[in-house]
Amino acid sequence: MEFGLKDKVALVTGGGRDTGAHIAKALAAEGAAVAVNYRSSADEAAKLVDEILASGGKAKAYKADIGDYEQVKRMVSDLVADFGRIDILVNNAGYVKYQRFVESGPADWKAQIDTCLYGALHCCHAVAPYMIEQNGGRIISLIGDSSRIGEANLALAAAARAGTVALGKSLARELGRSNVCVNAVSLGLVQTAHSDADFLAKNMEKIVKAYPLRRIGTPDDIAPLVTFLASEQASWITGQVISANGGFSMI
Repeated sequence: MEFGLKDKVALVTGGGRDTGAHIAKALAAEGAAVAVNYRSSADEAAKLVDEILASGGKAKAYKADIGDYEQVKRMVSDLVADFGRIDILVNNAGYVKYQRFVESGPADWKAQIDTCLYGALHCCHAVAPYMIEQNGGRIISLIGDSSRIGEANLALAAAARAGTVALGKSLARELGRSNVCVNAVSLGLVQTAHSDADFLAKNMEKIVKAYPLRRIGTPDDIAPLVTFLASEQASWITGQVISANGGFSMI
């Protein structure tokens, strides 16, 4: 199936590496011009952009801390000036600290909420006027299953991502009249190049028992679903939380 993203413009936050990079490449392969957002992974973002350009696609890297609204506004304004429009927002960037709630403090709360909740809020607010004006768009937020079912030692990230779900459902109702579809993809554990390899090696047998498919995910399990939700084939899907989690949760 061809997803028909030619002449579309996509912004992928945290797009320089790991799952974000796979999503950026998948969107570019379908013809979209991709704005690769990064905060600190400049070299990885530049390498990804070069890879997309070398394959005949369109891409450019944009540095911004999505927890800072002014930086997000400048980034979106710059990418619209460069590419002429913004059709797809993928809220992929996140920050998760695995710790007991009683051992956390305000600095831990702020770091996770600024990225996981305010980051999505800032990006949605910055792109929505453009999508309304052009009468169309897609907003896709990546969340963890902990935000739907709860998980020990992930209370802060779970709370922040649950807020992202509520934001998305509300925006789906508000922006639907402008043909903007807003959805979330809920993930189980996804192994990336930056995963804790020692932890996974020591605990993999125990971890996979929680997954009916008896394996954890990879970025390539996620990118096709995001690409589909970004396409016209998904034009009647909005306000949904769609799981890509190997069966870890089934609600």
